[in-house]
Amino acid sequence: MTHTDEKQQRPSLYLSVCCPREETRLPLHTTITLFLLSYCKCKSFKVFLVSKTNCSQLLKSQLPEDLDVCDTKVDELPLLVKSCRLPAVLDDTARICRAGLAVVLRHIINTTLETDPSRNDVQALLGFKKTCLKACAEVSKWTRLCETGIPSAVEDHLQNPLIQTKQLPLSILTLEKRLAEPVKVHNDDKIRRQKLKQQKDSEKNDFLNGSEDKDSGQSSTSGDGLELQTALARLSVDAVPAATTREKSDIRKVKTTDLPALEHVFAEGLFFTLTDVVLLPCIHQYLCSLRVHAAGTLHQLSHLLRWYSRVQAVPGVLRAAKDCGMDLSVAQVPTVELPGPSAELSTANLLEPEEIQDVTTQLPFVGGPRPTMTKLKEKGIEAIYTPHPCPSWTLPWDSLPAAINPTEGKMSNIRAIRKKQQLNNLVAMVTELARPGYTVVDFCSGTGHVGIVLAHTLPECQVILIENKEESLVRAQRRSAQLGLNNIGFIQANLDYFTGPFQIGVALHACGIATDMVMEHCIDAGAAFVISPCCYGFIQNAVKFTFPKSEGFREALTSKHRQSTVFCEGPSHDDVWELSVRWEGICAKVAVAAGHSNTRS
Repeated sequence: MTHTDEKQQRPSLYLSVCCPREETRLPLHTTITLFLLSYCKCKSFKVFLVSKTNCSQLLKSQLPEDLDVCDTKVDELPLLVKSCRLPAVLDDTARICRAGLAVVLRHIINTTLETDPSRNDVQALLGFKKTCLKACAEVSKWTRLCETGIPSAVEDHLQNPLIQTKQLPLSILTLEKRLAEPVKVHNDDKIRRQKLKQQKDSEKNDFLNGSEDKDSGQSSTSGDGLELQTALARLSVDAVPAATTREKSDIRKVKTTDLPALEHVFAEGLFFTLTDVVLLPCIHQYLCSLRVHAAGTLHQLSHLLRWYSRVQAVPGVLRAAKDCGMDLSVAQVPTVELPGPSAELSTANLLEPEEIQDVTTQLPFVGGPRPTMTKLKEKGIEAIYTPHPCPSWTLPWDSLPAAINPTEGKMSNIRAIRKKQQLNNLVAMVTELARPGYTVVDFCSGTGHVGIVLAHTLPECQVILIENKEESLVRAQRRSAQLGLNNIGFIQANLDYFTGPFQIGVALHACGIATDMVMEHCIDAGAAFVISPCCYGFIQNAVKFTFPKSEGFREALTSKHRQSTVFCEGPSHDDVWELSVRWEGICAKVAVAAGHSNTRS
């Protein structure tokens, strides 16, 4: 059975299939998605395997039996899906596409809960305040490690298992170190006191029993017993609150700083979350390979092996793994305590803050934006303003549908007026660049103030809104539906997951480094861009970018000089506001120059 263009009756889930050297297999991102579908018992999606040939029968042992699975080819994919890296979900209207591993997995969980709100075990996957893997990988080191770092490292290892046996991947060692650290969770005082009581009771029992267990070097109660019991109790569908009892005085009087630390049970602490779902297929395949090709290296992964054993105790995990062709009993966990990872990791941890210190000799710092602007001017860096290319151009706000007007949104009148001025300027420039058949992408689109106006103003162009926050994108889709727009599509994804062609990129107030990411995306695509940046005060060095990008800025300013000005983005004093506007003009000038010359200044 193949994919057709017939009207969708339910959401479609698109998963990639690898065919290296004529060998058909499922990549880790696909296996992870299928594992979550099986764990959640979710049947809400029609699943399409994307490959060069029909392969569902060849992969039957790795596909849960109760899923509706079809084959399709890349050239048969819908436009929005074709513009994204897989996995991706297209909703039943074929207007909203959700792409990227973390976004798709969170959507599967939310869809399962909409169907069956009683699934406490599925609800728990979203973690504390439902934020598990919600932060995008571009800014969250933890999301980046789990969503891309570890899967990529394992994929590389599986392709060349004999090459990567002496030195374990840094991402794997980073996870090992994370699992060795004490757990810090919200309101953990009660659990730590319970653990203290458990330890005292265990010591008392050992003494009464002649200390036989103590002499043998083992405790009568496993070290992580309380943590594991707490974690598994939360996963119970029929869980009821335990009766509260007051601890004895000797337990209550112990200072918080003297309480025993909680050990990691799962990847994010005490509770089984979406992160564990992502890691399990990766670590399972990695451990199985190590046992065959480099069993001697397992001693460096004692905490990871213990985690692997604990995950199997979670109800539903073994069933879901079996449905996906994973025999979790293949890699047995040794019972002997093994030494931890080598000290080499301490100098190269993927989760440590990335800091770049200014080690040059500095003169005494004189703060404030005005001295900074003076230093720039002395170096020949100054904002140059040109006349507005179309000062009298404005959108016909009075005749536009109400759903387009920013005053209809949840913002004050003053903000709405400013938003209309911003839209006037951006739309004026885009309409000058646009041609029939062009694709215009509104990056970091929010609720669609820019994209919806462009789709209405440019009916012969295709407009795509890309936003990471699902709530904002759904609101934008509802607004466009009220207007009856047919030339607009919506993608919930990180910027890196959008790979489609486009001619014009737009971004209004993409916060912090997002503006730089949008510009880089447009430059790589050979597209024109119209961008109004913001939030300079939130700019920080990231994996892809270090600041300032301009060589001239680096030579003229220290980090303190730069920060003293960027934090004045929205001051109340007119003279400082003027300096802030001039600073923004300089930043924009440098950025646009870099964009037009296709360089990284």
